[in-house]
Amino acid sequence: MKKKYIHLYLIGLLLLSVACTGNFRDYNTDLSGITDDDLIIDDNGYGIRIGIIQQGIYFNYDFGKGKNWPFQLIQNLNADMFSGYMHDGKPLNGGSHNSDYNMQDGWNSAMWTHMYSYIFPQIYQSENATRNTQPALFAITKILKVEAMHRVTDYYGPIIYKNFANAANHYRPDTQKDVYYEFFNELDSAVVALTGYIEENPDANGFARFDILLDGKYSSWMKFANSLRLRLAMRLASVAPGKAQTEIAKIKENDYGFFEMVTEGASVSTQSGYTNPLGELNLVWNETYMSAPMESILTGYKDPRLKAYFAPCTDAALNKGYHGIRQGTCFAHNHYAGLSKLSVTQSTDAPLMTASEIWFLRAEAALRGWTDEDEEICYRNGVITSFQQWGVYGVEDYLQSELTASDFIDTYDEENNIEARCKVSPKWDQQDDKETKLEKIITQKWIAMFPEGCEAWAEQRRTGYPRLFPVRFNHSKNGCIDTEIMVRRLNFPGTLQTEDPEQYRALVEALNGEDHGGTRLWWDTGNNNLE
Repeated sequence: MKKKYIHLYLIGLLLLSVACTGNFRDYNTDLSGITDDDLIIDDNGYGIRIGIIQQGIYFNYDFGKGKNWPFQLIQNLNADMFSGYMHDGKPLNGGSHNSDYNMQDGWNSAMWTHMYSYIFPQIYQSENATRNTQPALFAITKILKVEAMHRVTDYYGPIIYKNFANAANHYRPDTQKDVYYEFFNELDSAVVALTGYIEENPDANGFARFDILLDGKYSSWMKFANSLRLRLAMRLASVAPGKAQTEIAKIKENDYGFFEMVTEGASVSTQSGYTNPLGELNLVWNETYMSAPMESILTGYKDPRLKAYFAPCTDAALNKGYHGIRQGTCFAHNHYAGLSKLSVTQSTDAPLMTASEIWFLRAEAALRGWTDEDEEICYRNGVITSFQQWGVYGVEDYLQSELTASDFIDTYDEENNIEARCKVSPKWDQQDDKETKLEKIITQKWIAMFPEGCEAWAEQRRTGYPRLFPVRFNHSKNGCIDTEIMVRRLNFPGTLQTEDPEQYRALVEALNGEDHGGTRLWWDTGNNNLE
């Protein structure tokens, strides 16, 4: 199958042919089976575009070549693994691939190519179509734009953002700092537009029939905007604390608040035709298993969420226990096929943001002295909300627990055994220093955000928590990825160097470092700067 490189610009409103996909606009028409006239009936055109964007964040958009393998490449074989959540039980590529830092360009370019092929063009069109006539839909498009594209910059660093489709500026890339600052501008625009619309139309719910992330209420989209602003502000905690505090202060300027209740959050719903690609990988492909850090921390803590997250081993010799796979062991066998798979099914909603995550963000903001909230109360609320979300009990006992993570004992090869790295317990101790408190907050946030690996990997890189196991074998090119520091980003698509060397050079210049997995992103300082 002939592969073509994605070229990052639109001619008019169309993106050029890329990566075996064909022309996006033509394909979308074929997929939907509707005519141009249909697009203007009852705002269908707006809804179809925004529907593709909503599905495209947790990629499950069928562009004619299948729905689940793009997700596997975009997220599961990188972020889900690098976050410490999952590992494939099969010896892919002879056992040497992303797992041992033998980075696979065909996997790692997927986020870039698919987002620029299918999702950003729809965002661009939706912005243009709604800017002057549909303030609520314009605001929702802006929020979705930030939610979708922050995942892309958190993979690669610099991206083409402000100059997308701008030939006059040669599609010039933005530094990650510029991208993040523009994210906040986008959220400003969304909040202004949506606030005005709600004030003028307090009972409106016209978007409800198109909404597959929230409950259809515009007030919920305001909470999403505020919660997203908090997430991105805390990402800058070490590199730009002043900007982070400024953005947090803005949230107080409206009355809509954050996601707080267990019923609040953003998830791609499977109630209207969407199927969770992770469930397909898990139950049909048999390619998603518990990771070693998950085993170490959840079993060590005797965490009640363990049985909600994972299935017991099917290998009779393991007595229905819960066991995972260590990253970077280069195994070339199928002896892990009977270990613990995920509980996720094709009908499980795909989480993008939960109320528990927001409580932990608030705990960190309070710990840093940026709000007048109590960090312990926010921490407790984060754990409690996560327990409620998964329908498990015993949260008060858990919050008093002084248990720590367990050593990892490999079920097949004792050479893979390793002592536990995570030494903190769930119990909050007011006498702990700030770094220990932060480690507890982020470790519990990591547990609570499962199985959303993109955000978990970003926060683990930003803070260093939870403390994950290093790879046993490091096969990174020329040792560019440090075994203990671990992978920090994904390379830009390899074909950029030959197909568009000018743009590639501009991206590397904006990265301000070498284009490999050991280069830190702008917000990844290696120091939590708590004092």
